[in-house]
Amino acid sequence: MTPSRRDLVGAAARYTRSTAKTTTKNPARADQERAWKFYRTPEVRSFANWIGNAMSGALLYAGRRGPGDSIERAPADHPASRIVAEIAGGRDGQAQLLREYGRHLAVAGEGWTVIRPQESGGADWHVVSVLEMHSRGGNLEAVINGEPVAIPADDPDDAPADTAPVAIRVWDPSPEKYVEADSPVLASLNELEELRLLGAAVRAITLSRLTGRGVLVVPKGTRFPTTPTQGEAEDDLIDVFMQVAETAIREPDSAAATVPIILEVPAEMVSSIQRLTFESDFDELAIKLREENIRRFATAADIPGEFLLGMGDINHWGAWELTSEAIRLGIEPRLAVVTHAYTQHWLRPLLEAENVPDAGEWFVGADSSPLRVRTNRSQTALEVFDRGAISAQALRRETGFDEADAPTPAEKDRRDDTDAGSDPDAGTGPNLPADESTDEPDTLPASAGGPLHDGVLAAADGLIWAALSAAGRKLERTPACPRSERARAREVTPAELHTLLPVEAGQVEQWKLLDGAWARVPEIATRYGLDAECLTSTLDDYCRELIAAGIPHSYEQTTGVLRAPCLALAS
Repeated sequence: MTPSRRDLVGAAARYTRSTAKTTTKNPARADQERAWKFYRTPEVRSFANWIGNAMSGALLYAGRRGPGDSIERAPADHPASRIVAEIAGGRDGQAQLLREYGRHLAVAGEGWTVIRPQESGGADWHVVSVLEMHSRGGNLEAVINGEPVAIPADDPDDAPADTAPVAIRVWDPSPEKYVEADSPVLASLNELEELRLLGAAVRAITLSRLTGRGVLVVPKGTRFPTTPTQGEAEDDLIDVFMQVAETAIREPDSAAATVPIILEVPAEMVSSIQRLTFESDFDELAIKLREENIRRFATAADIPGEFLLGMGDINHWGAWELTSEAIRLGIEPRLAVVTHAYTQHWLRPLLEAENVPDAGEWFVGADSSPLRVRTNRSQTALEVFDRGAISAQALRRETGFDEADAPTPAEKDRRDDTDAGSDPDAGTGPNLPADESTDEPDTLPASAGGPLHDGVLAAADGLIWAALSAAGRKLERTPACPRSERARAREVTPAELHTLLPVEAGQVEQWKLLDGAWARVPEIATRYGLDAECLTSTLDDYCRELIAAGIPHSYEQTTGVLRAPCLALAS
């Protein structure tokens, strides 16, 4: 069901009316115009596009708060899910919408969503700059694709047509004046203006023939340079300077840009030919000041400055950590700005229009987890799957396959028969090697010993949990847990902290996360007739794989862990 224009107006027009004058006639609008002028500078454009590209990877969903502040996503058939799924026409349109909002919030701190319902159903969604929104009487006017689009304000006595557009203002409010927008670029206008002036100075220094090559002074009597058209006449000095400077700028690779200007003076004033330059200390200072201003803007950009200044010698782990910090400080707050606006002025009013009883509980959320996915997890997924710790579905996801690649039941049966060593056509059991001895063995391999003793499972589970707990407490003191994350880390059970903080496989050894974790293994192994060395190795490998994969341990996984071929249980 597509909501009518009256429903849409109820969702946004009250908001539009209250912001039409405050936004289009906002005294801070002049600063926003200045901010957009700086968008074309490499530093601002790089920052804004990084924010936009990162935001485009988030996924919009409908949800509500559950027990313990957990998030409960709306079922697929719930009206909230349908309304959110229809935003911007679906996933592709939402990615573009979030990308545009990332750039608008980074530069001007504000953007507008203009929604134009179509008579055939659905709607066109556009993100419009503050520079393209104008006040026309009591209404707004947006410029979309170069054409003006009138947006009527809500009027209960004169409801607009169902096909009239709707506008939603989305802005990051300034702490000083809530109705005004805030952004790193707005906060750095003076620094960016200085950067522009310093850039112009550096450019002038680079282009200036006088600064770069100077003047060559020769004794009087030496011929002054002339042009072929003037014969014996001498050029006017100013004309020579201007002519050479113009040539040097127009043709940087010409001789005029690389040799000094020749100048005649009385012979008694110079003892020999000498060269004068117009260089000053400001030449080098301008370059240093420009670098300093770039660094100041990078500091104000609320993402790690390395993204603007360069990663330098930062390794892969350091880059991942910086990316995680940038998502937390620069991406998620801006996603929250967009989703809050769509919750208040789109989702909930439309749910109320459809008489959904709990309309006020649902909100538009943005899942940023796709931005945090670690790469190169295929091998780890295979190893953890062999341990029985993840499902076949999870294995397919981590190795780049989807559910369409899952084997059919018939294929799975044939594969199971083959793995068991049976002949599918013969109808006989597996052809396993027989032990001709009639004596009862002292021990049985764990993989063939039937159900494991509950005491063994409980002991192994306790060892694993204690090892992960000790690793979690050590993890709090490593670079994986920066100071800004420590308060949140303390809210997580130590044994599950590795599911929150990313750890590479090699860093388990580097940070000695499992050192001393298996001190009681020999005692447990002796108690239950297990090979102590094998048990230590098995538990250690399993915990390393869990930590590197970011997967929590559960008691149900313990049985699969103890099915290692090298383990033996007392008969």
